[in-house]
Amino acid sequence: MPDTPPPLLGESPSFREALEHVSRVAPLERPVLVIGERGTGKELIAARLHYLSRRWDRPFVKVNCAALPESLLDSELFGHEAGAFTGATRRQIGRIEQADGGTLFLDELATASPAVQEKLLRAVEYGEIERVGGRTATVDVRVVGATNADLPALAESGRFRADLLDRLAFDVVTLPPLRARPEDIPPLAEHFALGMVRELERPLFPGFTPQALAALQGHPWPGNVRELRNAVERSVAAADPDEAVGTIVLDPFASPWRPVERRPAPEPPAEPGVGPPSEREGGGEAPSGILEEVRAFEAAKLRDALERNRFNQRQTAQALGLGYHQLRGMLKKHGLIG
Repeated sequence: MPDTPPPLLGESPSFREALEHVSRVAPLERPVLVIGERGTGKELIAARLHYLSRRWDRPFVKVNCAALPESLLDSELFGHEAGAFTGATRRQIGRIEQADGGTLFLDELATASPAVQEKLLRAVEYGEIERVGGRTATVDVRVVGATNADLPALAESGRFRADLLDRLAFDVVTLPPLRARPEDIPPLAEHFALGMVRELERPLFPGFTPQALAALQGHPWPGNVRELRNAVERSVAAADPDEAVGTIVLDPFASPWRPVERRPAPEPPAEPGVGPPSEREGGGEAPSGILEEVRAFEAAKLRDALERNRFNQRQTAQALGLGYHQLRGMLKKHGLIG
């Protein structure tokens, strides 16, 4: 039996409109381009196009064009004959032939080289491919391409073949970013949270606090749904399993020990002798940073203990020789929980 596509969650008008567009174009035996920012679900949309088509029970083959250099991408897509190059000891069937009768999904399409684009054009236009080494084969493949690049602009500047773009752009599905569909954030967050709870083998998910939901809906999500999933899963893992998730860990790099890129020293002031107001007015020395260092040390010790105890707060409190509520107070003091 063929695989079934993962669910696409969302009820916002812009998202529902995109899904309706997919449903209209899916039955057509024509190429489609899926355009959207990173993390918007382009691969899921490509899968939906396949499984809603008459090719649903045939192969759905995926290729990331950015993952391979030109020579390997050529061989990966079109295959090669034995002896075509050093190390080619036997014939290899390429991904396009593997997708015969089904759908070929080309992710990061804009990164393909001009030579690969030229061969793709022939495959899309005439259903013919040439393996590395010279043998030609005929295939019946529907191509779905995806990118976050502006393909018309790339074609205008000569960085993408205009004739290939014309052939692929029979229809174009453009996905809205997550920031344009804030009403979809709570159901998506709950879906990812429930998945994480099952993975952690916890009996239930207590939900999110209103503050946590506000933080989720107020974030711009440059990484879109993929970034949302990561943030929700790490926040659920870090939370007390018996309490609603109150703190959303948006930035996993946030740490007092995070390496900072060194920058050139600032230019000296234009007027020498002009210092901070406290110095100019005889206010004495600036306050010592020792209290801040102590605070940072304490926060780091708490984080380390949480990680060693898999974010179980009761076990962490026991390991540190603290009472549960005493630990909770210290975690709130350092902003480690809501």
